[in-house]
Amino acid sequence: MFGTGVIAQTAFEPTSNEGIYELLDELASEKLIEVNNVVKPWSRAYIADKLKESLEHADQLSERQKKEIEFYLKDYRIELSFNTRGISPLNLFPGKDQYATSLDPLQSLYRDSLFAFSLRPAAGMAMLTGNGETALSTRLGLGGFAYLTSHMAVYGGYTYNYESTTLTNPGFLVPEPGDDAYTFADGSQDFEDYRWGAVYSNRWIALGLVHDRPQWGNGCYGTNILSGHAPAFSQIMLKITPVRWFELNYIHGWLGSGVVDSSRSYWDGDEYQAVYRPKYIAANMFSFMPVRGLNVSLGSSTIYSDIGVQAAYLVPFIFFRSADYELSSMSDNASANSQFFFNISTRNVKHLYLYFSLFVDEFSMYRVGKPQEHNFLSYKGGFRLSNWPVENVSFTAEYTRTLPAVYQHYISTSTFESDHYVLGHYMRDNAQELWLSVEYRPVPRLFIALQYNFGQKGNDAAYDRSSPPDEIPMLKDVSWQKNIIALRGRYDILTNANVFASISYNNVQGFDVDGLPAGYYLDKFTPVPYQGEGFTARIGAQIGF
Repeated sequence: MFGTGVIAQTAFEPTSNEGIYELLDELASEKLIEVNNVVKPWSRAYIADKLKESLEHADQLSERQKKEIEFYLKDYRIELSFNTRGISPLNLFPGKDQYATSLDPLQSLYRDSLFAFSLRPAAGMAMLTGNGETALSTRLGLGGFAYLTSHMAVYGGYTYNYESTTLTNPGFLVPEPGDDAYTFADGSQDFEDYRWGAVYSNRWIALGLVHDRPQWGNGCYGTNILSGHAPAFSQIMLKITPVRWFELNYIHGWLGSGVVDSSRSYWDGDEYQAVYRPKYIAANMFSFMPVRGLNVSLGSSTIYSDIGVQAAYLVPFIFFRSADYELSSMSDNASANSQFFFNISTRNVKHLYLYFSLFVDEFSMYRVGKPQEHNFLSYKGGFRLSNWPVENVSFTAEYTRTLPAVYQHYISTSTFESDHYVLGHYMRDNAQELWLSVEYRPVPRLFIALQYNFGQKGNDAAYDRSSPPDEIPMLKDVSWQKNIIALRGRYDILTNANVFASISYNNVQGFDVDGLPAGYYLDKFTPVPYQGEGFTARIGAQIGF
């Protein structure tokens, strides 16, 4: 079906392309392929290789799975073949084997043995109604990627987004990715979302400069290490896979601090030029796969600012907290904010995916065994049971608990945030969440799910020197709570286009805490269409991710 592809090339596929990520997750649980789920996004070449690999086990695939694999391979054939023969073109270039304008996926492309280029539209519209409010959101833009020789790839995407009612805000406790938005007087807002990258790679290393949303940690409903909730940020990325059983991932990123540097800001006539303090992240993740289906990963990260890019944090394989101690001379007021994390997942039992993720913001043995004190931990655990005992049905259960003061810091440029969006779990600290989902795929490309989501958020306790943050009680005062039952559906019309719809019964409430009225926390944490008790409906379509 395909010739030899150029699987070393690295152009990352957005995780918003849910269909392909869900399919590969299912195939891994069937023990047909092996994937490293702890670090995303994956490259298009990696996805193409896994789809091709799965067809080697055709006798173990269901008819639905076969049809879905063949369906998605139409999108990734450019990674596996050096020409455009076999696609469904619009015949703008009749008789040509390198040029085509494809119907599925919708794109214009060129492909030969040294160069490939794909340009694709990006557009979408969704209508959301609930709580007496109707919100319209739209997006319009372009995306594409190119392969230059067999080792260099560039990719990019841009969309202009508009919301008639504010749905995107750093304070909202919603899992959707955030962006910096400009809010108009009537409450509507717009923002620009873009991602790009230039990556050199061969069969065991990828090194690039990218502007993207990394997701680290296992989870089916968000992750708690790097969640991709914050806006995309520029970063140096490195991936090393020298053997089948080991992978190293590293990033050094430039974050948005949102903190004005008053000493460098100035007036230019009547205009004030604000200059923001620099803020950086360095993070690494070591993944070990000692046996097929088992993944054990550990890593560390640090948030630092004001001292320029430091050479120590450019070393991919060190424990960043140790470098922090040296650079700060052991002074809390001069130090960075360092973290470490652990993740384990297993698919050793066919159909069953088990995972656990631990994020440690700060740890001291001194606190262990003291009931009034706690270390700063976030942990997430869950499982997904797929195609057993009923074929085409999956059941997922996931629980997340994040203790007070996690992701925070008493120095505002050292928080685990970018542009005021948390880099970790979207519910932030002093919170817990339960997520249950029954998913049904009756025919290829159709996804239906009945889901339940329960979450609680504690009061916003001050993280400063006035009171010990490790003594803030977990959920002593619940300021916000949600109970949501939702029926969701999605159908992939093309490999890069789908329609979707959902209806949910919401009971989302704020409570009177710290003398603040219930409406304060409800407005702070919840978009208007989801507030209170009642039904919310959403319908829409999109092309490009």
